[in-house]
Amino acid sequence: MPDRLPAHQLAYIALRDMVLFGELAPGDAVTIEGLVTRLGLGMTPVREAIRRLIAEGALQLQGNRRVCVPRLGEPALDDLGYAREAVETRLAEQGASRCDAAVIDRLRAIDARLDGAIATGDIPAYLRANHEFHFELYACAGSDVLQALAASLWLRFGPSLRVVCHGPAGAGARGADGDMLHMPDHHKRALAALETADNAALKTAIRDDIAQGVANIRAGLRGGVFGPPAKI
Repeated sequence: MPDRLPAHQLAYIALRDMVLFGELAPGDAVTIEGLVTRLGLGMTPVREAIRRLIAEGALQLQGNRRVCVPRLGEPALDDLGYAREAVETRLAEQGASRCDAAVIDRLRAIDARLDGAIATGDIPAYLRANHEFHFELYACAGSDVLQALAASLWLRFGPSLRVVCHGPAGAGARGADGDMLHMPDHHKRALAALETADNAALKTAIRDDIAQGVANIRAGLRGGVFGPPAKI
């Protein structure tokens, strides 16, 4: 049985996942007191987690010392899309030769869970499975540097993706092209490319998957789906 993680690491993981999987929306404020109550951890580890996520760009310290989840503008969204494409297509390319049958089987199982989450409108499960699919593939690259960069970019991307999956109140799991059930499935294309060792097709599938997410967020920004911020 592994030892329990130290409190500061538990606080970081919990708060990171709240940002990464969209439990916190863009513009939402976070407070030490609120997180201490919510996470059941002390003020010192929570404060350290907040500082670490500010340094990673996942949280933003404003002039009045208010900490919040950054709101993406279109220029920042363009930069994130460009950076994700550069880093993640490289990770996919490097990892392709190391993706054996066992890895592909795991990716198929993850993708099946993702499909199930879409079918039931379970957006948190969808976001977690989507992240797991990408990083299962990227782990094959064996590049700590690029994986860390990709993880940092996803922290900035996740809250906005969660909002546009929800869309307007009651809309369910929807994106710029309508119902997610009818959007192009680039993961299936990536799996097919892995099975045929077609690196060019794999890079194209990952690039198109990233572009689809960027397009959905852009449509959300222009369509006004980002509502008033909350406070935690």
